[in-house]
Amino acid sequence: MSMASVSDDGRALLLLCSSVASARGEEARPFGPKGWARLAGRLQEQRLAPAGLVGMTAADLEVVAKDAVEAELMARLLARSGQLAFELDRLAARGIGAVTIADEGYPTRLRSRLGAEAPPVLFVAGDDGLLEAGGVAIVGSRDVDSVAVEFAQAVAAAAARNGLPVVSGGARGVDQQAMQAAFEAGGRVIGILPEGIERRTREASTRVALTDGQAVIASPYHPGAGFTAGAAMGRNKLVYALSDVAVVIASAAESGGTWAGAVEALAGRWVPVFVRQADNMPDGNRRLIDLGGIPMETAQVPEVPAGWGVVAVAPPVRSRSKKQRAAEARAAYEQATLDLVDS
Repeated sequence: MSMASVSDDGRALLLLCSSVASARGEEARPFGPKGWARLAGRLQEQRLAPAGLVGMTAADLEVVAKDAVEAELMARLLARSGQLAFELDRLAARGIGAVTIADEGYPTRLRSRLGAEAPPVLFVAGDDGLLEAGGVAIVGSRDVDSVAVEFAQAVAAAAARNGLPVVSGGARGVDQQAMQAAFEAGGRVIGILPEGIERRTREASTRVALTDGQAVIASPYHPGAGFTAGAAMGRNKLVYALSDVAVVIASAAESGGTWAGAVEALAGRWVPVFVRQADNMPDGNRRLIDLGGIPMETAQVPEVPAGWGVVAVAPPVRSRSKKQRAAEARAAYEQATLDLVDS
């Protein structure tokens, strides 16, 4: 991914919605998904593009800010253009790019399925076109028995044989076992990390997969950020939203990231959620089936149930001209902000 692909609007979003250009100890906190969604609605009302905010004073920004305090915050965030350029060059040298919700490469599924909860910024390494490929999300607890591991590996291998990427959260346990099985079967992997991606790009095995086009890794968090439980919870929705179907291998009941993510996906009806059913399955699996999860006894690629609403995905980025992609991105961005205003 080339940093040249980030539009002027995208650079404004990077200033407003990420800490990538922040100095150590800086207190100005960037806008999160919901904060950006509200601001995007006000921008649409004023017929202003994000790039038009760069260079405005705090007083000028009051026309779109909710109050003078937010206008001052926006002015401080937008004043970091020089540091942003430096950081983007540094990251690009390490194979890390960025895509924002105002840019043409932003995943259609995230915008369509998550709405105001879609992350305004993603940091990406590898084949960013894979983010539009869909696939099979395979999720589960970190500590599982060998039967659950073998089931996850078999589903991942089946997905690979059918040309479907495995979508994974990249955590120890089920996530990593599924990723490895997909690689070994010659498949592709979409890894959505609960931390910054910079450390992962330094791992030899990850670099090989990224270079060979077998994988893409992405995260809404600062490339240098460490793991936190809150970040893990936040990335769960991205794993589901980027897939076509999801398979829960093993889950505790009423606790843990696997449970929380599956319950959220079921409630949001983002994708069909299949749940491994077996005599020795955890209580969480039984509860998820009771909540609407689809029982799955055989380790294969699950089929989307008839009548399930599948999100229409645009043709691959490389099949359209640069001018067409820019026009489509602008139209999608404007429609998204209109939807936010109307909601």
